[in-house]
Amino acid sequence: MLSTSEMHSSLSLFVSFFILFSLLQPIPCFSDSLFTSDQQALISFKSQIHDPKLSLSSWSSRNPVTNWTGVSISNRTGRVVVLDLAGRSLFGPITTVLCNLSTLRILILSSNSFVGPIPLCLAQLKLLRTLDLSKNAGLQGPIPPWIGNFSAFLTKLDLSYNAFLGEIPYTIFEMSSLIYLDLSNNQLVGNIQEFKSTLNYLNLGHNQLDGSVPCFSRSVKFLSFLNLAGNALSGGIPTCISSLKLLKELNLSSNGLQYRISPRFILSHRVEILDLSSNRLSGPIPGSLVQNPDKSRLMLVDLSRNQLTGEIPFELTNLRNLQALSLSNNQISGKIPPSIGNLTYLQFLDLSFNLLTGSVVVGLAGCFQLSHLNLGHNLLTGEIRPELDALDGLRVLDLSSNQIWGEIPLPLAGCKSLEVVDLSGNNLTGELSGAILKWQNLRAISVAGNQLSGVLPDWIFSFENLQQIDLSNNSFSGFIPDGNFNVSLKLNGFTGSVNAVTVSLDLAKGRRLDLGYSIVPVVGIDISHNELRGAIPTGLLGFKGLEYLNLSYNHLDGQIPVGFDKMTRLRKLDFSHNGLTGQVPHGLSEIKGLEVLDLSYNSLSGPVPQGDRLRRFPGAFAGNPRLCLAGCAAAEAKLPEEGDTGVGGHSVGNEGKLFVSVGAFWISAVTSFYVSLVTLLCSSKARGYIFRSVRPEF
Repeated sequence: MLSTSEMHSSLSLFVSFFILFSLLQPIPCFSDSLFTSDQQALISFKSQIHDPKLSLSSWSSRNPVTNWTGVSISNRTGRVVVLDLAGRSLFGPITTVLCNLSTLRILILSSNSFVGPIPLCLAQLKLLRTLDLSKNAGLQGPIPPWIGNFSAFLTKLDLSYNAFLGEIPYTIFEMSSLIYLDLSNNQLVGNIQEFKSTLNYLNLGHNQLDGSVPCFSRSVKFLSFLNLAGNALSGGIPTCISSLKLLKELNLSSNGLQYRISPRFILSHRVEILDLSSNRLSGPIPGSLVQNPDKSRLMLVDLSRNQLTGEIPFELTNLRNLQALSLSNNQISGKIPPSIGNLTYLQFLDLSFNLLTGSVVVGLAGCFQLSHLNLGHNLLTGEIRPELDALDGLRVLDLSSNQIWGEIPLPLAGCKSLEVVDLSGNNLTGELSGAILKWQNLRAISVAGNQLSGVLPDWIFSFENLQQIDLSNNSFSGFIPDGNFNVSLKLNGFTGSVNAVTVSLDLAKGRRLDLGYSIVPVVGIDISHNELRGAIPTGLLGFKGLEYLNLSYNHLDGQIPVGFDKMTRLRKLDFSHNGLTGQVPHGLSEIKGLEVLDLSYNSLSGPVPQGDRLRRFPGAFAGNPRLCLAGCAAAEAKLPEEGDTGVGGHSVGNEGKLFVSVGAFWISAVTSFYVSLVTLLCSSKARGYIFRSVRPEF
C-alpha cells in the first residue's frame, strides 16, 4: 500500500504526464459540424456576390479556413469570430447567410460596393462588438431600430458614407455599450438627442440633422472627437461644450449656428482642431478660446465665413502651436496684430475678405514656416514689405484687391517656393520685377488691374509649371515677346487633376488634415487692356493646351497667325479692339470646342470662312467694315483696296449683319439729294405745294 507522500508523488507524475501528452496532441475542442456550418456559410456568401479582383480566391475547401482572406477563428472553439473584408471591391447585397456566423465578434465590410438594406437577421449576432459597413454607397433605406439593442457588447458602429435616410433610431441614443459611433455622410434627418453611452468618438457630420447642439453630458469625461459639420443645426453654441475636458477635435462648421460666441466658451487645452466656419456667428472673437494658452495644443482655428466683427484679438497670437488660422469672409476690422510673428509654427494664414486696414505687417516674416498667406480683398495700404523674403517656404501669396502701392520688391526673389501669386487689383507701379524670374515653381500669377508699365520681359513665358498668367488692365507697352517660349510648359496641356495648392497638418495618431488654395483648373493667358503693339507672336501657337487667350484692347497689328486649328483645347479667343489686318484664318472654323470668339473692331478684310461653327458668334466680326460674310463672288474674293466699297458690295456692320457699304450709301444719298433739289426748282406745282401759306386756326 502506497503512503500518502507516495500517492501525491504518483498523482503529480500522472498530472505532469497528462499535461505533457495534451500539449503534444492537437486539441480541436470544437465539433466538426459547427466548423463546417461556418465554412459553408462563407462559401455561400462568396457565391452570391461579385468578386472582380478575386479577393476571396483563397476561400476554398482545399485551404484550411485559417488561411482564408479576412477570416479569423477562435483558438478555443474554432468558430469564425472576425470577418474583415474592407476594401476588397466586392459588389452585391449583404446576404442573410452571414447571419449563420453566430459567434462573430467583428464584422467589417467597409469600402466595397454592397447594396440594399441591412438584413434583419444580423440582429441574431448577439456577440458582435464591431459593425463597420461604411463607404458602401449602395447601402440605403432607414437604419433599422434593432441595430441599437441587438448586442449588449457592441462598442463600435460605423455606417458612414452610405445612403441611409430617415431619423437616427432612438435605440442608438439609448445604447449603453457604445464608444465609437460614425453615421456621417448619409441623408439622416431629425434632432440629435443626448446619448446614454459614454462616447469617445462621435461623427454625425454631413447629414440633414436639425435642432440645437446638445451638451453630451454622459460623455463629459470621455468624448475626444465631435463632428457635427454639414447639417442644419441652429441656435447658439452651448457653453456646456467647454465641459468636454478630453475633447481634441470640435467641428461644428457648415450649419446655421448664430448669435455671439460666449466669452465663457473656453475649451480645454487638449483641443487640437476648432472649426466653426460657415455659420452665422456674429459679434467679436472671444479673447480666450482655450484654457492655459501656453499649454494649448490648438493647431487649427477656422472661424471663416461667418459674420464676426471687431478686431483680431492679440490673444490668438499666444497660441504657440497654431499651424493654421482662417478668419476669412467676415467683417473683421482693425490692423493685423504685429505680434503675429509669435506663431512660429504657422503654415496657413487666411484673413481675406474682411475690412482690415493698415499695412502688411513686418511681423509676418517671423512666421518662417508659412506656406499660404492670403490677405486679399481687404483695405490694406502701404508697400509690399521686402522683409517677406524670409518666407522661403511660401507657396501662395495673395494680396489681391487691396490698396497696396509701390513696386514689386526685388528681395521677394527669396520666396523661391512660390507657386501662386495674386497681386491684382492694387495700385502697384513700375515694371515687372526680376524677382519673379526666381519663382521657378510658378503655376499661376496675376498682376491685373494695377498701374504697371514697361515692356514685357523675355522670360515671362519661360516657367515650366505655368498654367495661368494675367497681366491685363495695366500699361505695359512694346511687343509681346516672341522668344524664350518654354515648350514644356503646363500651358501645353493641363490635366485638371491638380487644382489646388495644399498644405498638410500632421495630427495625432497619424492623421493628416489638408488645407488648400484653389486654382481654377483652366489654362490661359490674358494680356488685354494694355498698350502692346506689333504682331501676334507665332510662338503662342506652341501652347497646344491653351484654353483661353485674350489679347484684346491693345494696338496689335499684322495678320492673325495661321495654325490655331492645332490648339484643340481652345475655348475662348479674344483679339478684339486692335488693328489686325488681313483675312480671318480658315483654321478658326475648325476649332470644335470654341465657346467664345471675338475679332471685332479690327481692320480685317476679305471673306469670312464659311461653316456652322463661326455662325454661332454673331458679333464676333463687328466693326470690320471690309469683311464679307456672304455673297462674295470667287472673282471678287480679293483684299479690297483703300476706298473700295468692299468685297461683293457688302460689309459687316456692328451687329454682324449685311449692310450696304459706306461708299454706296453716300453715292445713293448725294444722288437722291440732287434729284430732289432739281425736281423742287423745276416744278411749279411742287413749289406751290411745299411753299403754300398756312391758314392760322383759332
